[in-house]
Amino acid sequence: MNDDEKRLNKINQFRDDRNWRQFHNEKDLAISISLEASELLELFQWKSSSEVKENKLDRVREELADVLIYAYMMADNLDLDIDNIINEKLKQNEEKYPISKAKNKNDKYTEL
Repeated sequence: MNDDEKRLNKINQFRDDRNWRQFHNEKDLAISISLEASELLELFQWKSSSEVKENKLDRVREELADVLIYAYMMADNLDLDIDNIINEKLKQNEEKYPISKAKNKNDKYTEL
């Protein structure tokens, strides 16, 4: 069993112990990912990155964990292999952002 499977088993055990699977459909998980990402973003509102890292790292850790937990649950619901979908996306990004055009630039691929 790889690390992703171990994490997913822990997440699912927590969920199942509380009988919450009934609430975790794809729509609601997508909403939850967005809400938790917004809570993460809110920590940075009106502050510099260094301020947040120095003063709110515990909260960043909590909100980021929430985003990741819901993302794992959504992938599981849809029977998606996390390593596989990340590798596929990285390959797509390699094509969109070739090193020769993208290195040291933050332009969108359509502007390279």
